[in-house]
Amino acid sequence: MHIVVCVKQVPDSAQIRVHPVTNRIMRQGVPAIINPFDLFALEEALRIKDRTGARVTVISMGPPAAEAALKKCVSFGADEAILLTDMAFAGADTLATTFVLMSAIRQIAKAHPVDIVFTGKQTIDGDTAQVGPGIAIRLGWELLTYVSKIRSIDTDTKQIVIERRAEGGVQVLESRLPCVITLLEGINEMRFADMAGMFRAARYDVPHWGVAGAGIEDTSQAGMKGSPTAVAQVFAPKPKEVKALVIAGDTPQAKAEALLDRMFADLPKLEKSLLDHLDAQGARQ
Repeated sequence: MHIVVCVKQVPDSAQIRVHPVTNRIMRQGVPAIINPFDLFALEEALRIKDRTGARVTVISMGPPAAEAALKKCVSFGADEAILLTDMAFAGADTLATTFVLMSAIRQIAKAHPVDIVFTGKQTIDGDTAQVGPGIAIRLGWELLTYVSKIRSIDTDTKQIVIERRAEGGVQVLESRLPCVITLLEGINEMRFADMAGMFRAARYDVPHWGVAGAGIEDTSQAGMKGSPTAVAQVFAPKPKEVKALVIAGDTPQAKAEALLDRMFADLPKLEKSLLDHLDAQGARQ
């Protein structure tokens, strides 16, 4: 079995800034981290590797600096990591990103057929949740989103059984392989890298794939050329100025009465609604 995990190096959300002219996220000078949702995908792939001996390949599209994120994935236990970096990929929206990732996955599959592609449910910088589904559509594979648990994988029959979170409950689905899976947060807990893994990551030479390496012949579908999305405006929400209300009282009962008095003063209809409810309760008793 061969699993490909798509990860992204993102700016630390606590220090994100937006360029006032281009409306793009400014990454210069901002600490970079692995997208937290992608770590759940990586850990799940590594757990399958522990059980079945599967091969795990991690890929990422980004600038050369994203090599650090891939080395960290290797330290956790990934067998291989590939960085997709080329000026032709710059400025990509999710449509162009999925094209590059799909092309790379097809190239990887030529050497080792791919059974599962894992992604996190979304990234913390874009929050679109479109990359996983986009890869599945481009590959023509089955898509399983918002997966909260993988029940079983049968490598002989190429079947997988998962649980996915849905409105009103949990769905249990069986699908065939190959497939693309987007994982929810909390499905597992990321392991710590051991000393052997850290030494291996330090020595690991991350391959850089450009247009040729990813097998892309039509560059009009990559980067800004293949990105129809236009960002009109990006801005940070203004903090709400709400002052805390102090409820005074010598005893808990006095404070409760003062709170009710204030609530009834601010919401005149609330008192009548509560009294009508109590009258209806008394009538039924």
